[in-house]
Amino acid sequence: MVFRGLSRLVAATLATSAVAGGTVAAGAGDQASEKPLGVVELFTSQGCNSCPPADEFFAELAANPNLVALSYHVDYWDYLGWRDTLSRKENTERQYDYMRAFNSRSVYTPQAVINGRAHVNGASRGAVDGALDTMAKAGEGMLVAIRVSRSGDGVMIDAGDAAAGSGNANAHVVVVYFDPPKTVAIGKGENDGRNLTYWNAVSDIQTAGMWHGKAQRYELPVSEISRKQGGSAVLLQAVGQDGLPGPILGAAFIQKPE
Repeated sequence: MVFRGLSRLVAATLATSAVAGGTVAAGAGDQASEKPLGVVELFTSQGCNSCPPADEFFAELAANPNLVALSYHVDYWDYLGWRDTLSRKENTERQYDYMRAFNSRSVYTPQAVINGRAHVNGASRGAVDGALDTMAKAGEGMLVAIRVSRSGDGVMIDAGDAAAGSGNANAHVVVVYFDPPKTVAIGKGENDGRNLTYWNAVSDIQTAGMWHGKAQRYELPVSEISRKQGGSAVLLQAVGQDGLPGPILGAAFIQKPE
């Protein structure tokens, strides 16, 4: 579905495998070093009839421990009759920021942004897998190791040194909070009457600091992680001088304290 009057993006029909319940696990153990294959950010809406196939495929991505998969529910389809219960204006703003960063003319759902570098149809398994594979081979995957650990009342995030020749010396340390899986009964709009399950729906985004190409440690209070109902992840994301999001250089899940 394309916003601003452009033609609708028709989601491909996908054969998806069943995914066991439960949130995506963070790194194993008290110390975890994460350098996943990549980051998939899905922009979706409960009010978009092209989105359910993408949401089903996303469940597989969210269950893959080698990916950081985050779902951003947007609000611009609410006028069709159903207000997305997981939408946030900040999610819509992030998608528009990506639109400007990619020099695109519109936003659409379902849109998957891969590693902050390119966007594809979020319902297309081939497009998502192909982009991840192509970027990994081109040295555009996760270039900086992120280590998450616990020390007393703090959660430590250690970002490593910049990869040789990466050309990226500055980035924001972004902490993303997301909800546990939720099944929503859609009461109106294009998906009226359907019960749809959503994974890793982003509920908050915070910037924890700046990274300048050298190994650095950042500390978050354990209470900030514990009070959230769902999970959280950290993204090391370059930001242009215009303030728009750029390539994601590193990522990891933050294990929720027990």
